[in-house]
Amino acid sequence: MKKQILSLAVIALLAFAVQSCEKKEPKPGEDELTLGNKVDTLTTDIEEVKDSAVIKAEDAAAKAKEASQNAAQDVKDATKKAAEDVKDATKKGAEKVENAAKAAKDGTVKTAKEVNEALKK
Repeated sequence: MKKQILSLAVIALLAFAVQSCEKKEPKPGEDELTLGNKVDTLTTDIEEVKDSAVIKAEDAAAKAKEASQNAAQDVKDATKKAAEDVKDATKKGAEKVENAAKAAKDGTVKTAKEVNEALKK
């Protein structure tokens, strides 16, 4: 029994040794890439990344331009509204001053008439 176990162990070791000594052939594909192919692949990857970055930068610039135009329009609208508000407030103030002046004039005329009548008496 011991001889059989030892024989099996020796056969297993020999089989393992034979497998270890077999020449392994490289797999086709990425292992066969030459230096030139690797450079080409890297160049293509760099160009793709650059193109992607350019597109992202252009999109960001377009969004910034649109935001600037919107901000400029908002400022223009706010300025126009503020000018109209100032105009309306100035007009209302002028009307109040004009009404106060009329009231003062009417009061002065009335007082002058009263003074004249009092002097005549």
